[in-house]
Amino acid sequence: MKKNSKAFVSAESPRQPVHTVYGGAHLWKADSTPKLSALALRALLEYAPTPRDLAEAIGLEVPAGMAPEAFADTLHARVAAKLKREAIEDFRIDFEDGYGNRPDKEEDAHARQAATETAHGLEAGTLPPFLGIRIKPLSRELARRSLRTLEIFVTTLVKATSGALPPHFVITLPKIKGPGEVAALVKALATLEKKSRLRAGSIPIELMVETTESILDARGAVALPALVAAARGRCRGAHFGTYDYTAACDITAAHQTMTHPACDFAKNVMQVALAGTRVMLSDGATNIMPVGPHKGAQLTPEQLHENRSAIHRAWRLHYEHARHSLRQGFYQGWDLHPAQLPSRYAAVYAFFLEGFEPASARLRNFMGKAAQATLVGDVFDDAATGQGLLNYFLRGLGCGAITADEADQTGLTMDELQTRSFLKILNARRKQRARA
Repeated sequence: MKKNSKAFVSAESPRQPVHTVYGGAHLWKADSTPKLSALALRALLEYAPTPRDLAEAIGLEVPAGMAPEAFADTLHARVAAKLKREAIEDFRIDFEDGYGNRPDKEEDAHARQAATETAHGLEAGTLPPFLGIRIKPLSRELARRSLRTLEIFVTTLVKATSGALPPHFVITLPKIKGPGEVAALVKALATLEKKSRLRAGSIPIELMVETTESILDARGAVALPALVAAARGRCRGAHFGTYDYTAACDITAAHQTMTHPACDFAKNVMQVALAGTRVMLSDGATNIMPVGPHKGAQLTPEQLHENRSAIHRAWRLHYEHARHSLRQGFYQGWDLHPAQLPSRYAAVYAFFLEGFEPASARLRNFMGKAAQATLVGDVFDDAATGQGLLNYFLRGLGCGAITADEADQTGLTMDELQTRSFLKILNARRKQRARA
């Protein structure tokens, strides 16, 4: 088995990115990803240059039985390595909230420009592993503008690349009120694919879940299954929109946060409605930015101290929000600024690293007993838990929190991990024993 620290990707399906970074389409350039990555790394090195700095900034709590300094050292080293290697996993070129409403001539020009820059980035190898555009809603007022931007972007991109799309390219549809809007996007994409000589169904979509109508329809039924069905197999993800959703629920601005009970309810509905569909779930964004003074600003020592404290407070809030999402089973979220990436990866990596030793022991013991229920410590495992443990390692490997060397401690080979199925691994091992 080849050993390295790169993220694990199953041969069967792509990994799920841990975040999606959104940015205005008018600002998107071929080299945006490396530039944003450099800013993310600079934020870590400037405001948390040591493991202790990062641990104090995010309020790191080390589980009992682990050495705090060693854990902090490992966490800081892996966050820094990730920011150097692949800070941006997913980026959405935004023609909606991050762009605003502009004259048609201006948006037409930006759509062409963004597509051309994407083509240059594809050729130069500077695009992130996952990429897409967020169009405007397909409401009565904005549908024409939205579909025109979509057509200009796709046709310009395909012409510039001689028919190639970036890997894992996707269209994000916001503020959905019903299946008709999803169906309209599917129809438009089918027409574009035919016009551009792309394979039918080659452009997937993501659904923004940010209206009450996308949770429960007018009859009180769960709306998401109908939205996914309207996508006709194109739906790759469902992304929760914290602030539009809480506003729709008449929650005041001071309480519009990712941890509000209304958000927890909506996300629980998303989980139940989309379980088993392979539609990947994503949480929303923390809108408190860890932003320092303008470059070149002259600050007093007191101002420098307060600025550092403000950055750390924003990181801790973002870290806590990301941890809340992870505990809920949402392994992806939005990031709005490159300086949020240190706290994003700190949260994800700490989440997986702190559970590594007990999860390894449980999975190794469980596999050794060939799926017979077994007791490890005070935790009782069954077959469903075996799959849950396997999922834990798949996600930990996928995001780079756990290395291939460390995965060896599970007693599973990389080939077995790539099956993504606990039962397949057990059946294969039983057959091997029978042949022996």
